[in-house]
Amino acid sequence: MAGRKLGIVTLWNGIVPFAAGAMLAIAWGRPASALLVMSAAAALVAAVLVAVHHAEVIAHRVGEPFGTLVLALAVTVIEGSLIVSMMLSGGPEQSALARDTVFATVMIVCNGVVGLCLIAGSMRHHVVAFRVEGTVPALAVLSTLAVLTLVIPDFTRATPGPTLSVPQLSFVGVVSLTLYAVFVLVQTVRHRDYFLPVGSVDENEHAAPPTTSAAMASLALLLVSLVAVVGLAKVLAPLIESAVGSAGMPQAVVGICIALIVLLPETLSAVRAARKDRMQTSFNLALGSALATIGLTIPVVAVTSILMGLPLILGLPPTELTLLALTLLLTSMTLVGGRATVLQGAVHLVVFATYLFLAISP
Repeated sequence: MAGRKLGIVTLWNGIVPFAAGAMLAIAWGRPASALLVMSAAAALVAAVLVAVHHAEVIAHRVGEPFGTLVLALAVTVIEGSLIVSMMLSGGPEQSALARDTVFATVMIVCNGVVGLCLIAGSMRHHVVAFRVEGTVPALAVLSTLAVLTLVIPDFTRATPGPTLSVPQLSFVGVVSLTLYAVFVLVQTVRHRDYFLPVGSVDENEHAAPPTTSAAMASLALLLVSLVAVVGLAKVLAPLIESAVGSAGMPQAVVGICIALIVLLPETLSAVRAARKDRMQTSFNLALGSALATIGLTIPVVAVTSILMGLPLILGLPPTELTLLALTLLLTSMTLVGGRATVLQGAVHLVVFATYLFLAISP
């Protein structure tokens, strides 16, 4: 009976990515109907759950922090491709898309995901522990990249408005990519032990790792699943946009909804790791996602803007600047001690709720 159940689960994990991809092909470019929307939403949820499974298979094979890095990079590359395609198709109307996406990712990750992980871990284990030598440097890189890309453009004088000149944009793109590359080198090679879980009690830790062929198959299925997730989020975007418009909310809410959907695989993986008392893995996923979004997306967007002559708004308005400053300060206070309780999780979630509320009612 157990073998039969395992076979059904394996079959499900293999079929769902392609079924979700087929649903994406059917729904792409077609007018929305109730049946199509429900089918696309169901396929999206199934693809998210299967993506989490395949990410965990890969992580078990390659070990930490490589497993979390694979998921963060895969999501970011696909999301970055979506942003560039929308910039090219939307023209000047999408000039703030990259800024809004990066800011939404930072807020969702540093407040929403971190808050959920702290709540999930501390409710089960009371006090959660993580490595300061891994989390604090990651936050230092994130803070630097966030200020360079989202704050500095508000105060430069070379161009009017919250924008950068071509030399400034080129410099920020190169610096972002370089700093992210150094972080990955430190995380995976030079100081890999800084990013390993503390006191893990994961029941899979002593299980035999999957074979190389099984891990490669999971990698391929993970990429198919993530393409389906991002594509289906794009398909559902007009419906979300219509609902947001009908409710009288700002259009920025649409970007937040899409970012929430795209980040679902990483969020679920991070929360599951936190429940297993693998808080360092949760932070690797959370901070890694935000770092990859800035470190990889901004250089690509900068090159696209320069080559195609597209306007690019990067600087945040005052309210968003205040929320970003509060988020970075709060996250640093949470990470500097190496231990946290349910209180820190509650504070992060309150800031996240404030961000969502002010996005809906600015």
